[in-house]
Formats: sequence, C-alpha cells, structure tokens
Amino acid sequence: MKTLLAPAGLRPPTRLETWTTSIRPPAHTPKASQQRAVRPDAAELRARREADLHRALARLADAGTAVRVGCYSLVEPRQDPADRLAEIQAVVHRRRWTPSVITFDSTGAGDPALRPQMARLFAALDAGEIHGIVAVSQVDISPFHEIYAHTLAVLRARSGFLALARSETSI
Repeated sequence: MKTLLAPAGLRPPTRLETWTTSIRPPAHTPKASQQRAVRPDAAELRARREADLHRALARLADAGTAVRVGCYSLVEPRQDPADRLAEIQAVVHRRRWTPSVITFDSTGAGDPALRPQMARLFAALDAGEIHGIVAVSQVDISPFHEIYAHTLAVLRARSGFLALARSETSI
C-alpha cells in the first residue's frame, strides 16, 4: 500500500525569508504626483444625470421604443411613501412614460446597492423590463455625492438613466 506522506529524509527549511518595508512613503516624482480626489458638486452631478437621460431617451426614440421606468422612493422606517410616489408618478405621467415597477425602500439612507427594492430595479433594468429609474430627489439614491455619482455610473454602464422630480441643486 502506498502512502502520501513525505519521505523521512526531507527536513523543513532552517531559515524563512522575510521581506521588510520602509515606514517612509515613496518619494513623489513629477510623473506620479498625488492628486486629491475632486468631489463633484450638485451642478456637475445634475449635468451628468441629464446627459445620461438625454442620451438614453434619444436612443429609445430612434428605436421607436416606448419608455418604461421604475418609480422609486426611499422613506424612513414606518413613513408612508404615498406622497413621494405620487410626485414621481406626476413626472412619469407628464413625460408620457410607462411605469412598469412602482416601489420603495424603508431601509434608511445606506448604500443603494444594499437596498432590496433598488436591487429589484437594477435587475429589471438588466432584464430589459425598464429603461430607467424615476425618483423624487438625489436623496432617494444617496445624500453623499460620491455614492450618488457611482450609482449614476452604474446606471450609465447598463444603458439606463435616472430622472428626478426635483433637481440635485434644489436639495
């Protein structure tokens, strides 16, 4: 019977090599200078969102496709979403879009990627059931500009859009 054990003549290494690092940061060179991340302001975020919206609407109009959207609101726990959803539906009706999904989250203002109903809308976007999301304001997505900008980028990558009832600059 064969065994898978190592032969008795092999010994473990006597010295293990270790790497040390300096506690000093690397020197900056002109080519690799550090730049502070620029935080987008509300006007820039509005311009990005509206550019994505116009691009998506033009693409859908060229294809002769009716615009289908998901209506979304974020509310506080135990808050009634009816007023916010009514404001969204007024925008959808005014633009003559079709509301395919109407939903809300009451999970608090955490990361949009962790909200169940937002995930449902992204799945509907991926499946082609909707073309974009309509919300009342930026706060429904995130009050933090970086997270909001990331969500806009995710929607853009999926050929979707975000339409708001209120501008980012009116928050």
